[in-house]
Amino acid sequence: MTLRSSQQMAFLRQSEIRNMTVECAKVSGINLSQGVCDTELPEPVRLGAAAAMLEGTNSYTRYDGLAELRRAIARKVLRDTGASVDPEAEVVVTSGATGAFYAACLGLFDAGDEVVLFEPYYGYHLDTLRAVSVTPRLVPLDLQDWSFSAESLRRAIGPKTRAIIVNTPGNPSGKVFTRAELELIADLAREFDLYVITDEIYEYFLYDGRAHVSFATLPGMRERTLTLGGFSKTFSITGWRIGYLVATAELCHQLGQVHDLVYVCAPAPLQIGVARGLEQLPESFYQELKQQYARKREKLCAALERAGITPHVPQGAYYVLADSRSLPGETPKERALSLLGLCGVAAVPGSAFFESGGGDDLLRFSYAKREAELDEACRRLDEFRR
Repeated sequence: MTLRSSQQMAFLRQSEIRNMTVECAKVSGINLSQGVCDTELPEPVRLGAAAAMLEGTNSYTRYDGLAELRRAIARKVLRDTGASVDPEAEVVVTSGATGAFYAACLGLFDAGDEVVLFEPYYGYHLDTLRAVSVTPRLVPLDLQDWSFSAESLRRAIGPKTRAIIVNTPGNPSGKVFTRAELELIADLAREFDLYVITDEIYEYFLYDGRAHVSFATLPGMRERTLTLGGFSKTFSITGWRIGYLVATAELCHQLGQVHDLVYVCAPAPLQIGVARGLEQLPESFYQELKQQYARKREKLCAALERAGITPHVPQGAYYVLADSRSLPGETPKERALSLLGLCGVAAVPGSAFFESGGGDDLLRFSYAKREAELDEACRRLDEFRR
């Protein structure tokens, strides 16, 4: 037999996030490993999608998505950032933010190119780069305050570098890039003629008075920035796969064609549900979302502290990296399984977000859970140390 599978994808393995979800299900535990965001979705979103199905919005859409949603996204961008974008040319509706990222990588990069990525990284960013034969160049974030040095960023840029990826607020660190940090990245992008791909899907999950700065609004950055976003987290619809890409008209046309090749289109009636949410939900919805998740952050971080699993309190998003060295086990995977076995709470080994052992002392927890389930997880963590 000479049949074989692709060597290009030989590096792929089931992610530790999904591995721990499987292990959690085996013991009927509480899954804080995967950011499934299984909270209640807003009524206008749910009813809007249901009405669209009943009214017959069930066919293919235009390659860049339904006009109603593109217009709603453009209004959202204007409301949140002050930037005007053309919904007819500068917005592409995608199959989740990950679909936007994959289309961007396929459409922008060639095999052998290099892209700068901050570490800890979101695993899908790293693996997507590798899937298209692009080499990631990692810039470490300091574990104490998630800062980075200008020198390390500059060293990561070489003659083959094509882009810098920014995830703010970030998964898994919860880092919120400051305006000064983003301006430093912008300076280097201009100096070395680089794209900047910015994943802003957690833009509304901010704590302690922090503000989200959308990279494309920085002076001179709109032409070289691809802004990726989505509604999985904000509207608790992770399974709907509705995201978007905002860029120049030229890039949107090019990358929209790539997205069409891979995904055809995002689900049509679900696009309408998201559009109705954007149109009908008041500003208070987004403020309450921040307050709700700030309370969840405090609740989980306090429980982890009491359990001796010291948290790195996040600045944004809804994940906590925490020090696992007090748990039994030699490796982060052993410690994650140990915690699951001892108290029925699942977390992700920190090694899933670092190269070369950088996260071996860490576990990642998600608090995108319903209150009752999060309360039970905290109760189990308390019992675990008694």
